[in-house]
Amino acid sequence: MKYISKNIRHLRKLRRLTQEQLADKLGIHRSRIGSYEEARSEPSIETLIGFSNYFNLPVDILIRKDLTYSDEYSHIDVGNQRVLFPIMVNEENENLIEIVPIEASAGYLNGYDDPEYIEQLQRFKLPFLPTGKHRAFPIKGDSMLPTPNGAFVVCEFVEDINNLKNGTACILVSRNDGITYKRITKQVKNNSLLLTPDNKEFKPYELPLEEILEIWEYKCTINNQDIDKRNLNLNGVLNLFNELKIELERIQKVVG
Repeated sequence: MKYISKNIRHLRKLRRLTQEQLADKLGIHRSRIGSYEEARSEPSIETLIGFSNYFNLPVDILIRKDLTYSDEYSHIDVGNQRVLFPIMVNEENENLIEIVPIEASAGYLNGYDDPEYIEQLQRFKLPFLPTGKHRAFPIKGDSMLPTPNGAFVVCEFVEDINNLKNGTACILVSRNDGITYKRITKQVKNNSLLLTPDNKEFKPYELPLEEILEIWEYKCTINNQDIDKRNLNLNGVLNLFNELKIELERIQKVVG
């Protein structure tokens, strides 16, 4: 449990608690909090459950992830459980959109809930998007034509699948399929989703809900067909996003 000592210290400071105040809330002696934070001892299972209940975080998050990269805004309620969800903000405390590059999309399955991994992704901001957590994913293959292979879709994180309408285009992150862009239909009887490609040459198929790690609702497409193939890399994509942002700001000034 190499992260538990600094996680306890970090979470305590986020709540602006002294060691004694945290100990009182957990019903343990202050010296034990100091011992845990200094890594002189490790909390028992019962104490870990106490930390989990108080901070409203799963035990495995407390012991497996370095939470010092996160803050209070990095944890969201999904269903009845609060989970770690790395969120990056700028100086104005505005949410930034992380770009999952094509070459890193395979590693996303291992790093999607790791603040250190997310912190390393390039980020940008689009002024027309509403408040919410957004991320940009690359499109691979031809199953979602006319959205072309190599384009990026900007999507908003879905906390409750029941809020989605059938036929909504989404990015799904699952254990077996990885990152998939499809239209979804909820299958209540089979406890699964029916995933339908826009390209009619591809057949729909079912994905069990238990395999899904994340769902992101489609918001807009960034088509990079105008980028020279020799520059079809992360810098080229970032330049495209920046150009789009500048153009949107110019339009807003004209309209204003």
